[in-house]
Amino acid sequence: MSLRSQIESVSDTMTPAERQLSAVILADYPFAGLEPIQELSQRAGVSAPSISRFVNKLGYRGFQEFQQSLVKELRAGKSSPIELRESQGGAPEDPLAAHLARASALLAELAEQMPRTQFERVVELLSDSRRRIYMIGGRMTDTIARFFVGHLRQIRADVTHIPSDPELWPEYLLRLRPKDVVLIIDFRRYQDSLARLSVKVRERRAQTIVITDQWISPASRGATELIPVPIHSGTLWDSYVAGFALVEALLVPLAERNWDGTKDRIEAWDALRETKTETPE
Repeated sequence: MSLRSQIESVSDTMTPAERQLSAVILADYPFAGLEPIQELSQRAGVSAPSISRFVNKLGYRGFQEFQQSLVKELRAGKSSPIELRESQGGAPEDPLAAHLARASALLAELAEQMPRTQFERVVELLSDSRRRIYMIGGRMTDTIARFFVGHLRQIRADVTHIPSDPELWPEYLLRLRPKDVVLIIDFRRYQDSLARLSVKVRERRAQTIVITDQWISPASRGATELIPVPIHSGTLWDSYVAGFALVEALLVPLAERNWDGTKDRIEAWDALRETKTETPE
């Protein structure tokens, strides 16, 4: 279980000071938790002893052990396929059955860990016709972003895919208006360029939705909505099945939110795609 999940698991038993502290840690996760205890104390407005009691509640013997756990999470987020292979061992006897079992477990984990209220907030952001939507992913995760864009474009207008070349980004950044949404998908091994892009997006007062993994991409810092999804498959390759499932799940209410408008747009879209072909005699 990630430290983020540990914090969320004890939310019902938190004191007001602990709620304030956890909000600061989660809002800038994992970076806030790596600050010296006195700096975190000032930032959260709680005493250093309160921080010590909080990490004890999470099961750590002290703040140093708490930070060591965060560092391990960050290191795991940089693991390469070779390192994962060496830590997991060889292939199972029945690779297909084993993979499907792992995929099923990842989907169950996603369903358990994503709050329904957050899911609804994301739907609200992406369905707001006053906001223009931009999406981009990393070297591998851009596949998910392109899939999302391809479907969402048939539901609503003003959906744009940002190309992977940073040299082209200024054009898209200059288009951004306050309250527009940039959705970034970044799983380990993270791309530094996406972290820099997210900073530029926030400087233009646009909103960011970051879909990442349990180790949390640096691009998530300051995100309007941070969505960690499980990707660890127990093999040398991380699994993106939960990322695709999340996108597919979002597309359903996005299409249904204004079904008449969605229907009209799909019909117009298909009419423009159709071409008449002559039947040979």
